[in-house]
Parts: sequence; structure tokens; C-alpha cells
Amino acid sequence: MTTEPRAASPAQRRAVFERTVDGFGTVRLVPVVPEADAGLIHGWVTQERARFWGMLDADRDRVLEIYGYLDGLSTHHAYLVLRDGRPVALFQTYEPEHDPVGERYEVRPGDFGVHFLVGPAEGGREPGFTGTLCAVLLEFVFADPGRKRIVAEPDVRNEKMITRLLRTGFELGPEIDLPGKRARLCVVRRETYEALRAESAATGGAH
Repeated sequence: MTTEPRAASPAQRRAVFERTVDGFGTVRLVPVVPEADAGLIHGWVTQERARFWGMLDADRDRVLEIYGYLDGLSTHHAYLVLRDGRPVALFQTYEPEHDPVGERYEVRPGDFGVHFLVGPAEGGREPGFTGTLCAVLLEFVFADPGRKRIVAEPDVRNEKMITRLLRTGFELGPEIDLPGKRARLCVVRRETYEALRAESAATGGAH
């Protein structure tokens, strides 16, 4: 449960993770404060581009209800991703054994689930934007040594996200049925992440 001041703007909140990326800016993860952020999140999740998030028909009160519920859980967390102080994405994490996805595959010790939604771009998205954010988010998750695998379950129709996950080191698992969607299980192991990060660093990449 977030303990941030309820009226604090995202830029004023204490970050749970922060990384400055050369040529990109400072990326910070701050907890979602439902009462303060419901309007922002509603504006994102009800756009057609966010149809796979499954909340196109939600009104602001429904968004507040959903994120208020998540805010009360110890196994699920929601964060705004800030770039130089401006919210640019929504990132959610969960423990698979305490989520419906855990009933659809064999959860292993150290598994950790994620959801990721990039907010609408102002003036168009620059090349490498989403990839840079993904690299920072993976670094955040794997900063906990107890996490061995990251699990994602995008809608099977969300080819763009599945392609992005594959480019980030995820491997395709089976298709699974979850509430409201047919999903593709995707998993990245810590060893794969660390190898790709070392390769990127050796070739002059940011991560």
C-alpha cells in the first residue's frame, strides 16, 4: 500500500527506482496514488491504442476503484514511469502465485509478473523510446536478487508488445486463458537478461 502524500504530484513523490540514461534523461518509478492519478490513467487506458489493456469502457470512477483495490494489496503494485519528471508509462508488478496467471502455468520460485503500458506520445515517439524504458524496468525488477524470471502475459493479438518482449530477451511460452483475454505467456530468465545487458555494454549500448 502506498504511503505517499495523497495530493503529491508524480514528480514530487519518492522514487522506488531511478536511472539516468545518457542521451535520454532520468527515468524514475513512483507509486501510483489512485486518488491523484485516476484521471491521468483513465485518459491513457481508454484510448484505442490501449485496447489490449482491457479498460476501454471504464469511466474515471472505475479506474479509481481498480487502482484503489491494487493499492491495498501487498502482492500487486502499480507505478508511474517518469521521464525527466513527466509521466510517460504505467508499470504494474505482481506475484504470479497470487494472481490468476498462477493458475495457468507452473509457477517457479523467483517468478515475478509485470504489465507495461506506454502513455500517448506528444509530438510523436522518438526511436528507441520504448526499448530504453523496457531496459530500465528490467533493471528495476532484477535489482532484487530473489527474482529469477520475469513473466508477462500480453493478449495474443498484441503482436507489437510480443515483438517488443522478444527483442528484450523474453521467450514465448504457451497460450493461456485469463479473465477477459487469450494470452501468450512470455518469460525472460535472469541469465538471459544479464547476458544481453553485458553484450549491450560491450558494444557501446546504453544497457
